[in-house]
Amino acid sequence: VQLQASGGGLVQAGGSLRLSCVASGRTFSTYATGWFRQAPGKEREFVATISWSGATTYYTDSVKGRFTISRDNAKNTVYLQMNSLKPEDTAVYYCAADIATAQAMRAVGRAAYWGQGTEVTVSS
Repeated sequence: VQLQASGGGLVQAGGSLRLSCVASGRTFSTYATGWFRQAPGKEREFVATISWSGATTYYTDSVKGRFTISRDNAKNTVYLQMNSLKPEDTAVYYCAADIATAQAMRAVGRAAYWGQGTEVTVSS
């Protein structure tokens, strides 16, 4: 599985962005997928994951109520809608996929497949 993330950019605090991650490969619909982020000088951290069917989602506490992860298996695409953005959301965002469950994928080192990252900058 190859993943291509896009949609990052510069936005003011309180604004919104939608990240997209397009996957290649016919098995995408059987993989859990997720988003992780890495801020400057910090370790990569879990943001959100979604099960292969889209029925189950997980979020880190700091984004609950502001971010929404979704997927369209017909388009081999997973999305991250980010609303009410804060300066502390500034990071490079990576999409990931794995045969593991969405719950297990929350561990940063668990996913087997990673996209190249898209940069999100939130100005105050």
